[in-house]
Amino acid sequence: MTQAKTVIQAQGLDLTFETNDGPVHALRDVNLAIDKGEFVSFIGPSGCGKTTFLRVMADLEQPTGGHISVNGMTPAQARQRRAYGYVFQAAGLYPWRTIGGNIRLPLEIMGYDRADQDARVARVLELVELDGFERKFPWQLSGGMQQRASIARALAFDADLLLMDEPFGALDEIVRDHLNEQLLKLWDRTGKTIAFVTHSIPEAVYLSTKIVVMSPRPGRITDIIDSPLPRERPLDIRDTPAFLEIAHRVREGLRAGHGDV
Repeated sequence: MTQAKTVIQAQGLDLTFETNDGPVHALRDVNLAIDKGEFVSFIGPSGCGKTTFLRVMADLEQPTGGHISVNGMTPAQARQRRAYGYVFQAAGLYPWRTIGGNIRLPLEIMGYDRADQDARVARVLELVELDGFERKFPWQLSGGMQQRASIARALAFDADLLLMDEPFGALDEIVRDHLNEQLLKLWDRTGKTIAFVTHSIPEAVYLSTKIVVMSPRPGRITDIIDSPLPRERPLDIRDTPAFLEIAHRVREGLRAGHGDV
């Protein structure tokens, strides 16, 4: 049996921000391994360091202690080698560029030739079920469609790792459910490793192979739950005893984290 490749390895990770009001301890002694092909969700109260941890992976924040590697490299090396795609809370599409133009932008910056750009844009539009919308502008699309375009942009250069910071947090429940289903299908089709920040317990349980529960600041990991749910998950799996049992454990982990403060 071949050993899974570790994509993210954090050991004793600390991050303290220096502010005018004194130090802010965002992360403390975070230890975590994410293997290739996993879907890992981070859940915890606001300000617990979920997004900060994601930004450390992306080299957007620098830790003040401990160690982290991305694909066996430093986050800076991984960023330079474009080892990940990043999806932010807001779609962040340029209103003056078409959907195809927005997806094409990182490919233009990276110097892909036009034919390769065209092929990649067409492929990722199909992946996120936005075929036929390449010439539309962001304002002509719903919020959910804009987020799918944002995901397509992050997939365009085919990085193995996808970092997603609450991409569906601002959407209504019906749209969110639909995009959760689509994201699972996309993950299954592409084999990407996904690190996903959320505030929603049902979303974390439904999507993940592993759920990382974090405490209020300073952000620490209070529980790591390996999901026993099958890889194929219809929405009604959320009514099953197995799903509810995992959700209960997540909720208890969040309560325990608050009790430690």
